[in-house]
Amino acid sequence: MFRKYLIDLSLILVAIIWALNFSIVKVSLREMDPYSFNALRFIFATALLSYAAHKRGFSLKVKKEHFWKLVAIGILGNVFYQLFFIIGVNYTYAANAAVMLGTIPIWVALLSQFFTDEKLTLFTGMGVLFAFAGVAFIIMGGDGTLSFESETFVGNLITLLAAVCWASFTILSRKYLRVYSPLQYSAFMSVVGLVGLLLIGLPFLIKLDWSQISIIGYGGVFYSGALSVGLAYIIWNYGIKKIGAVRTAAYQNLVPVLGLVFGLVLLGEELSVLQYIGAALVITGIVLARLKLNRIFKK
Repeated sequence: MFRKYLIDLSLILVAIIWALNFSIVKVSLREMDPYSFNALRFIFATALLSYAAHKRGFSLKVKKEHFWKLVAIGILGNVFYQLFFIIGVNYTYAANAAVMLGTIPIWVALLSQFFTDEKLTLFTGMGVLFAFAGVAFIIMGGDGTLSFESETFVGNLITLLAAVCWASFTILSRKYLRVYSPLQYSAFMSVVGLVGLLLIGLPFLIKLDWSQISIIGYGGVFYSGALSVGLAYIIWNYGIKKIGAVRTAAYQNLVPVLGLVFGLVLLGEELSVLQYIGAALVITGIVLARLKLNRIFKK
């Protein structure tokens, strides 16, 4: 019974890691710029993933005909996504950014119709819509203002581009996860991300005042690199390989729900009625996205 739901439980763990990661990153960014932070956390992520791949007997070498295609996918998912996310959040409201990133499952579902053989079923489509509606309810139920004023348009657009980048990365990865193990694939992608983010972050790293970074700051870098990128990427890619891109992406919407839970438990925040409804919609959406028609109508 446990093995049957292992993938679902693992993806819930990823959502927990990512939900906590937001607060941890905020603390670390008080002590360093985002470009240095990105480069440093990918050092931890790449070290962990490469070591794990080596211990399991996997090589970082890929087939010659796949190399440049995989590099391009890695740049899309581990360089462009990271940059668009950070820049976008700087130019828009947090509420807007959350809604934009909440569209990731929508983009995955839509793009899958054109670029993969993974077709949208009735229940999966309903699940994606329920989950996205839940995210909107959660954001509207908070104290923050959900604003799409012209002054935040650039930030909204850039954050939306981040969502499209991650959705595209998720879809494009499935083809190659049939050839490479999730661990090997994640390790290779982290190397691509590390090279790109180091090149971008190097000028900032040179100017960084290392003496001003506390143990908490370094701890945030380690958590965000080793867990939010390292461990989470392995599980995410494993989910894509086993249950598909659309149903895996549905778990992205658990992040704002868990953020509410952590705020309630750790920070003493109170949930509004809309936020409770939103959490219920997200959970319902994930359940629907995991269902298959033949399971429902099988006698």
